[in-house]
Amino acid sequence: MFRSLLLLAFAGISPAIIAAAHAQSFSDLEYVLRDHPSLQAMAYQAEASDERASAATALPDPIISVGINNFPIFDPSFSDFLPTNKSVGIQQKFPSLAGRNARAGEAFARANETREMRAQRYAALRGELIALLYDKERASVQRSLAEARRAKYDQLTQVAESEIDAGRPALFRLAEIEGERAEVDRTLVELDGQVAQIDARLIDLLGAVPDTPPPPLAPADWSGDAMAFHAARVADAGVAVRDHGIDEAKAAWKPEWGAQLTYQQRETGANFSGDDWVSGMVSVTVPFWASKNQEPRLRAAKAERAAARANYSAAARTASAQYSTYRSMRLTAEQSVVILSQKIGAIEDEITSQNTIYESGVGDYSPMIDGEIAILKLRSDIAGEQARIAAATARMNALLATK
Repeated sequence: MFRSLLLLAFAGISPAIIAAAHAQSFSDLEYVLRDHPSLQAMAYQAEASDERASAATALPDPIISVGINNFPIFDPSFSDFLPTNKSVGIQQKFPSLAGRNARAGEAFARANETREMRAQRYAALRGELIALLYDKERASVQRSLAEARRAKYDQLTQVAESEIDAGRPALFRLAEIEGERAEVDRTLVELDGQVAQIDARLIDLLGAVPDTPPPPLAPADWSGDAMAFHAARVADAGVAVRDHGIDEAKAAWKPEWGAQLTYQQRETGANFSGDDWVSGMVSVTVPFWASKNQEPRLRAAKAERAAARANYSAAARTASAQYSTYRSMRLTAEQSVVILSQKIGAIEDEITSQNTIYESGVGDYSPMIDGEIAILKLRSDIAGEQARIAAATARMNALLATK
C-alpha cells in the first residue's frame, strides 16, 4: 500500500485525492472529479478571459517624451541659437469606447463559452465515471458467476466419472466438460484484463481506484428544447462571441482620439531672452481606407457569426441524435434483460421437471447441473446487459444540462 501511495505521489497525485477517491460516498468522487486537470485548465482559461475583459476597457499607457530641439551640432550650445530649446511632452490616445466595450464583451463571452465547455466536459467525465463503476460491478458479478460455473463443472465431472465407472459411454462428455471448463478459465482471464482497463481509466479520472459502489441511476427526460443540451449551450455561447466580434468590427468606423501636450524651455542668449511655452495638439482617425480595412473585417465577422449559428444547429442536431441513440441502446438492453429472465424461468421449470424424473429413479443428475450452468451463463449475460443499460443512461444524462 505504501509503495502504491509513493508511486502516486511521484505522479503528482496528492494523498488527499487518494483518500477521497477511496471514500464510500459518490459525492466525494464527484468532488475529486471536479479537480480533473482538464477541468482546471478550462477554469484557468475562463479566468484569463475575464481578466482580458477587464483590461480591454482600459486606456493605453500615456507616452512621456523628453528632448531637445534645434540643437547645433558643430557649435554645441543652448544659448547661441534662437530656436534651440528643451522640451517635455505627454501624449495620450483615446481609442473608441465602442470598440473597447466590444472587445470587453467578446472576452466576457469567451469566458462564458469556456465555462459552458467546462460544464459539458464535467458532465461527460461524470457520465464516464458512473459507467465505469457499473462496469466494474458487472465484472465482479460475472467473475462470481464464472467461478460458480467452474464449481458446477467439477460436479458435472464427478457425475460423468461415476457414469464411466458404471460402464456408461461418457468419455466424450468428459472431454466436452473439460473444454467448457477451459472456456470458463478464458473468461476469467478476460475479466481480469477488463478490470485492469477499468482501473486504469478510473485512475485517469480520479487519480486512484475507488471502492465506491455505483450511484442510483435514472434516465433524464429531454424537454425537446435544444438548449437543454450541453453541446447546444456551448455553441450558443460561441454565437455570442461572434456577435461581439461584429460589434468590434462596426466600432472600427468610430474615430479614435489623441491628445498631446508639450512644455518647451529656451535658455537666455546673447541677443535674446529666455522663455517658456506650451504646445498642444489633438488628433483623430478618419476611416479613409474603409473599403480596404473596415468593410472586409465586418464581412469576415458576419461570416464567422453565420458559421457559429450553423454550428449551433449542427450541435443541437448531433446531440439530439446521440440522445436518441443512447435511449435506443438502453431500451434494447432492457428488452434483452426481460428475454433472458424469461429464459431463466423456462430453464428453472425444466430443472424442476428433471428433478422430479430423477427422484423417481429414472435418468441421472447431469441434466439438472447443465440447467444450472445455463442459468449462470444467462445471469452473466444479464449482468452485461444491465451494465449496458447503466452506461447508456449515464451517457444519455451527460448530454443534458442540469441547471
